Amino acid sequence: MIRIEKANFGELRTLQDLGKTTFLETFTESNTDADMQQYLAVNFSLDKLSIELSEINSQFFIVWDGAVAVGYLKVNIGLAQTEPMDEQSLEIERIYVLNAYHGKKVGQLLYEQALEVAAGLGKSSVWLGVWEKNPRAIRFYEKNGFVAFDTHIFKMGEDEQTDIMMRKHLDVETA
Repeated sequence: MIRIEKANFGELRTLQDLGKTTFLETFTESNTDADMQQYLAVNFSLDKLSIELSEINSQFFIVWDGAVAVGYLKVNIGLAQTEPMDEQSLEIERIYVLNAYHGKKVGQLLYEQALEVAAGLGKSSVWLGVWEKNPRAIRFYEKNGFVAFDTHIFKMGEDEQTDIMMRKHLDVETA
């Protein structure tokens, strides 16, 4: 049975394992091993994840299939957003799903969870950055009504990569 739950500190290692695994599955083929290892060591350390989980303006959600964690979501508001945005914006920083669960609507469930958070906070838009070389994710967001509005640089180890910044305006009354 698939369910989504807000993550807590007792699930820090689950988030770490899930984060590393899904990131490796998604980006290994397109990056050097050195860049991947450096990125994983820094960005999925227990210390960094603990700080992120402590951030009052961020929330993590884990998708469970029974007792198995299969994907997760991280959203940010206010100063926790990775780019300066207005107060009416919510950032989807991460939606990652294990490859074995692609095509099973898990990503869509996480996306809908993000919309639910945005609606609950009265936000008028949702935005995110997606790597320009990730056509599957770009199509997913376009299908869900996101439109490109800018780009920014994402540092992957020593490699500077371009993310497409995409936004979806929400009907605050019905979001």
